[in-house]
Amino acid sequence: MKREKRTPKANRLIHEKSPYLLQHAHNPVDWFPWGEEAFEKARKENKPIFLSIGYSTCHWCHVMEEESFEDETVAELLNSMFVAIKVDREERPDIDQTYMTAAQIMTGHGGWPLTIIMTPDKKPFFAGTYIPKESRFGRVGLIDLLKEINRIWREESEKVNEVAEKVSSLLLSSMHVAENNEDHDLEELLQIGAQALEILYDDENGGFGKAPKFPTPHKLMFLLRIWLRTKDEKYLAIVEKTLQQMRKGGIFDQIGFGFHRYSTDQRWILPHFEKMLYDQAMLLLAYAEAFAATRDEFYKKVCLEVLDYLKDQLLAPQGGFYSAEDADSEGEEGRFYTWSLQELAEVLGEKEQEIVKTIFDLREEGNFAEEATGEFIGRNVLFFSKNWDETAQALGIEEKQVLDKWKVIRRKLFTLRQKKIRPHKDDKILTDWNGLMIAALAISARILNDGEFLKLARNAAEFIIENMIDDDFLLLHRYRDGEAGIEGFLDDYAFLMWGLVELFETVQNPKYLMYATKLAERMVNDFSDSENGGFFFTTIAQSNEVLFRNKEFFDAAIPSGNSIAFYALLKLARITGTVKYERFAEKTLQAAIGLIKKAPQGFSMLLLGADFLVGPTFEVIIVARSRDQEMMRVYSKINSIFQPRKTVIIKIDSVDNKQLEVIAPYLGSYALDEEEIKIYVCRNQVCDAPTSDVEKALSLLSQDL
Repeated sequence: MKREKRTPKANRLIHEKSPYLLQHAHNPVDWFPWGEEAFEKARKENKPIFLSIGYSTCHWCHVMEEESFEDETVAELLNSMFVAIKVDREERPDIDQTYMTAAQIMTGHGGWPLTIIMTPDKKPFFAGTYIPKESRFGRVGLIDLLKEINRIWREESEKVNEVAEKVSSLLLSSMHVAENNEDHDLEELLQIGAQALEILYDDENGGFGKAPKFPTPHKLMFLLRIWLRTKDEKYLAIVEKTLQQMRKGGIFDQIGFGFHRYSTDQRWILPHFEKMLYDQAMLLLAYAEAFAATRDEFYKKVCLEVLDYLKDQLLAPQGGFYSAEDADSEGEEGRFYTWSLQELAEVLGEKEQEIVKTIFDLREEGNFAEEATGEFIGRNVLFFSKNWDETAQALGIEEKQVLDKWKVIRRKLFTLRQKKIRPHKDDKILTDWNGLMIAALAISARILNDGEFLKLARNAAEFIIENMIDDDFLLLHRYRDGEAGIEGFLDDYAFLMWGLVELFETVQNPKYLMYATKLAERMVNDFSDSENGGFFFTTIAQSNEVLFRNKEFFDAAIPSGNSIAFYALLKLARITGTVKYERFAEKTLQAAIGLIKKAPQGFSMLLLGADFLVGPTFEVIIVARSRDQEMMRVYSKINSIFQPRKTVIIKIDSVDNKQLEVIAPYLGSYALDEEEIKIYVCRNQVCDAPTSDVEKALSLLSQDL
């Protein structure tokens, strides 16, 4: 990003850890971080708060900064008339949730940068997103807005207070979900959820809805379970079409791998070029499960490509994963990822250029128009415009030749691209997003039987355990520059708990199960709504920093904390035999039933958990003297099938087993056999007689409904 216009003098943000706040540390705006100092100044001087929320890889955040926050005129207005606060939404999702909801109440939409103007007691009375510096085309600019808000603040304070109180009242009512006591049939609810997604499905391009189009892999994971439950092939077809179209599209980085944030068009061609850790995690899960369901090597290949991207760009040396990569480089969105024909000619011969032009429909004027102007600018996004056989036919060569040549060409373009200025990387490590990635890697390791996925999952888990959990199992949310900070929110506990449950099931080390149970206990104690069910996003103490205590069930780009808590508690209950975890899970679902019935397409992860709750579930216990080659063969074979409602535990004669029985005492009743491996397959916690025949065990797991 361009930073040459900034004044050399630093503001208060220079002492922060957030890359986003540090990007603004040399603005002439007298920014405050969120904290009592800012609010005290506002109260003392009777000034409104100008709150700006964004994140370091946000394209329009950069635009607004360079246009307005680096401008002396804007800075003078903000510094004289307001108290200006900067918040990194990824560091402080509690603040972002509250004021994004306020923006949606006031304007009907939201986004980043989020611009909120509020009273010194944190009550909002104006909301917007990106605001240009100057007024134009009937749209108010920031300079005029600041002057008018200042006038209203001084001359019409009663009006300001009236709006602030009304918005705060609406905000309060939106943040509490009452217990739903209606009778409900969960199997019917699953059908309603599947039908809602079927209606939204784009049968021409894959995915759901129109542009902009987001991946939302949890929707696909839910539909895979509906396919398994109903044997209706249309649900598998929806999943496969969507996953295949995304991999072929510009939303996937065809040169360096990994998925961009979303597609600005309906066909997955032109992406918003950010790359987020959570997208890689959730999409890795969807592709791994698709491989388990179909055994199609295409999905396995995508998993390996995502793994390559993670290792290349988002893996921290300590073992955790960084948050994101920017969309911008050299002051332009997508510059790093798009190509002119002249650039391609630098390293490719004429025949290679012909192949690339044919595969990706490359043009001199460019193959996409700018979103803002509608003009072609001579740059091309790489997306597969043809299948391999169509490309081979167009070129008059064999399909294998095209594939072989493309591998060589991709390496050349990768090497050339490395010479470009790479987009900014947000190198903070977030507990919640790393929890998702640990879950994704652990599940992928089981499905693909690949130790590289497992190694990364373990290393990330060990990093979080070592650096972000204290002796009382209090979680911290953010790690950067050698320092962990910010007390964890619901998502941190729920996502990491899920990751550790999945990691235990993959590696069978009771340490991870112990940590998962401790985090579950802390989550229940600190975040649960004992009256109405479900979990608040913040603790009581944390909620004092924001207006209200929010409780979120809706699944957005990533699942909500309540959705993951629900699912992880169900799995933890089956693995440990602890019924209370299932009771908390059931109350969480109960609290959301009314919401699900109104808009089932927004609660796919909750419905995925409901599929597990409805069952049948399969609890598999493998009993053996040691973890030898034969025992691991049995374990791998059982993990190779697509049965997401199963849990697998290994009991062997070891110290680990004794530790495991402390957490899951029921395992003490499964006796070790001197001669052979015993496999117990239990259905809804009712066990068949043990067998030593893995094929028989697999057949029992296939008796679904």
